Amino acid sequence: MSMMSIRAATPRDREAIRLVEEHAFGQRTEAGLVDALVAGGDTVVELVAEEDGQVVGHILFSRLFVQSGGKRFAAVALAPLAVEPSFHGTGIGGALIREAHIRLKEAGETLAVVLGDPAYYGRFGYTHARAEKFESEYQGEALQALAWGDAPETGKLVYASAFTALAA
Repeated sequence: MSMMSIRAATPRDREAIRLVEEHAFGQRTEAGLVDALVAGGDTVVELVAEEDGQVVGHILFSRLFVQSGGKRFAAVALAPLAVEPSFHGTGIGGALIREAHIRLKEAGETLAVVLGDPAYYGRFGYTHARAEKFESEYQGEALQALAWGDAPETGKLVYASAFTALAA
């Protein structure tokens, strides 16, 4: 009987998170992105999934702005979501997304954006239709959004500076 738990990430988790990211993606890019987002103070919600005291999953939502007509609307970007490969298919990713959504809604967030597999993220309410009018260098089928309340449907997506560094 496994006892998976989800909790807020702490500074003590940094190394374990880095390893989960590297194992899940088979490279260091996402782990570097996480470090840069945390260092830049751009984290809105960051959670880890633990199994028997070991961090086996991680999710991070960072601050994102929708810029339109001289106004900036605060939103969040889901990136990255990582689960240790040996735990793929066990529901940990979905549990992390659902718990993060609860915390985001409680904090008053109304719009989340993700760049990922539509078949996967669609299960949690993300759609390209909700994101297709946004101006973004990532515009395409993989760009999806989910709104829980009053949120813009158009405008330019302005990601945290860590993403700009990633694209460079």
